[in-house]
Amino acid sequence: MSHRALVLFFAAAFGLATTTGCQAQIPNVEEQIAGAVTPAPADQKDGATVLGYDADGALVTLREGTNELVCIADRPGDDRFHASCYHESLGAYMERGRQLRAEGITGQESFDVRHQEADAGTLAMPEEPAAVYNVSGSLDTFDPATAKVTLYAVYIPYATAANTGLPETPGPAGTPWLMRAGTASSHIMIVQPRD
Repeated sequence: MSHRALVLFFAAAFGLATTTGCQAQIPNVEEQIAGAVTPAPADQKDGATVLGYDADGALVTLREGTNELVCIADRPGDDRFHASCYHESLGAYMERGRQLRAEGITGQESFDVRHQEADAGTLAMPEEPAAVYNVSGSLDTFDPATAKVTLYAVYIPYATAANTGLPETPGPAGTPWLMRAGTASSHIMIVQPRD
């Protein structure tokens, strides 16, 4: 996967997907929850807060959680399955991404806005490393029982190669690298090899 493809994948994966105009049939709550928690660590699945979609395609809370993980169900309307889970300390950052997307602000501009807000102290970012887990693949072949995490990320705001020892460009699949180094959304990326 090229660097540009990784950036586009990551932008779509982390809080930039719109929830408007959804015309696809929306799975029931139980199905959405089962899919949403797929990327979560096994010992955190049952206690995760789950966000999913109501009959109008709006993002809503499907289940209140008892731990610090938030999972988002697959957004209906395309032929791909994607679910992600993140530590609650990333909630403001993810929500702001969704707000900006609804306003038509996407891609690098969305990151720039959030970075400026975080730098100004108006957008809360994690004070400690915060994990993100993603599962992505073809909707036709998705099975929550066998699905594997496709991408791990650990947000460490303002981390750099100098203070982590990590490269700032992707290496082979399965190896860590630092994306958006030196910014409020700096994070370690580990994209898993494809089967």
